[in-house]
Amino acid sequence: MALKYNNAQHKQYLEMIDSVGRNWVSVFQGNTDFYSAAYWDLLTGIWRAPGPVRKTDALRYMTGIKSAHTASKYVDYSIKQGILIEIENPEDARSKLLTLSDEMRQRLDLFFDAAVGEVRRANRSIDEKGPSPESP
Repeated sequence: MALKYNNAQHKQYLEMIDSVGRNWVSVFQGNTDFYSAAYWDLLTGIWRAPGPVRKTDALRYMTGIKSAHTASKYVDYSIKQGILIEIENPEDARSKLLTLSDEMRQRLDLFFDAAVGEVRRANRSIDEKGPSPESP
């Protein structure tokens, strides 16, 4: 099997991923409890939503967690830490809604802005480290 990219390009990709990972931890002010795919799925899913999401829907964002009970622990911890806000659902008293705290939304906005910058820098560096199959 022929590879499309060389080893230097692969390493540049890893450097970008490492940088994004470090920036993810900084979103939580060094609290490594949140350095988890479950939190990534949960918080980016809620960040993407146009408004508050039903708690049961948010639990399903964590695709690596099969147990609703376990997923609820992640949500509860996020609420306890002030990252998520739980509110009443005005359309259905049986369910709750979740939204990011204003501070967390701002932190994630800054994180994604920096992440896009990392991707763009990595892309340029990858192009400099060797041929790219996308180039004419």
